[in-house]
Amino acid sequence: MLGLSEQDAARLQDFPFHASPLAEWLPVAELEALVDLPILTASPASLPPAWGQHVGGRKWRQIEAFVEQVRLRAREPLVEWCAGKGHLARTLARRHAVDVTALEWQATLCDEGRQLAQRQGVTVDMRQQDVLSPLAEPLTPQAHIVALHACGDLHVRLLEIAAERGSSVTLAPCCYQRTRDEAYRPLSCRARELCEAHRLAFSREDLAMSVQETVTAPGGVRRSRERANAWRLGFDELQRQLRGIDAYLPLPSLAYGRMPEDIAGFCHWAAQQKGLSLPSGVDWAGLEEAGWQRQARVRRLELVRHLFRRPLEVWLALDRMMLLTESGFDAELGIFCDRGLTPRNLLLRAARPGEDPISHR
Repeated sequence: MLGLSEQDAARLQDFPFHASPLAEWLPVAELEALVDLPILTASPASLPPAWGQHVGGRKWRQIEAFVEQVRLRAREPLVEWCAGKGHLARTLARRHAVDVTALEWQATLCDEGRQLAQRQGVTVDMRQQDVLSPLAEPLTPQAHIVALHACGDLHVRLLEIAAERGSSVTLAPCCYQRTRDEAYRPLSCRARELCEAHRLAFSREDLAMSVQETVTAPGGVRRSRERANAWRLGFDELQRQLRGIDAYLPLPSLAYGRMPEDIAGFCHWAAQQKGLSLPSGVDWAGLEEAGWQRQARVRRLELVRHLFRRPLEVWLALDRMMLLTESGFDAELGIFCDRGLTPRNLLLRAARPGEDPISHR
């Protein structure tokens, strides 16, 4: 891996299964086949551009793709889970000609959502609700719950309620690592059996690996991320020398907008976080070069982990699907949009057996 060119290393970051030099040692083709999920069909539709006002361009395209996957049954009330400003809820209300209830815990977002719905003449009931707390009004078996990129425990709570009460679900899960649990808690009986049989145990760091793909990040964001990583690795070289301990020293996260202008500023910030005093006369240029060299090495070695990003994500999504199938649902898992629009393009649909859904009212 260390002998890879920059071009090949960058290609394998985005396409880890394609012409991988690891195929001689690892089951690359088998892993690729395991994540070859069906593309969920939907009637192509171009929603009026006016509906996407106040929504970011990429987010709007995700909403367009998601909305077409919602399969409603007659008289099935729609509930958006973790709605933010209700962009998805307003689009669903217009597309399906139904009233939509939108649950969101931040009061300011609820207020903004109400104003947008009123301004656009859309019937959306924005309700302030912490979905991890008991719901003010229990969801009925007739409800259809939708969520586009609800994170971690938030979408787990959605699935547990749906499994208990029989509500239909259309969910694009995200950020599996955002959980209160120190270690992964399988949701389905099948996943628990597999974890026990194969001694599988996932930490939060393991779960985070499943959502590390960043193909949608703009070039400037990627470069900023790479520079920040190089500076962190440069500081790591320095702190090992200062402490006389050859061990990594974790640093807190720092928003890109708050990053210092140069590596010297970053190292002074990092030293302050860890109670270290920096000596005078540090060769900052040499330290930054060492950081970039380590960055190149780490990028190449991480390509081994990247082979397991998507398989882990699919495994976690299948665990969620199995929770519902074990609860008597008809469920399916597939891809609802191109990965260039969002790498989090898995979609889970589930409903109790019964009358056929209708796509639009």
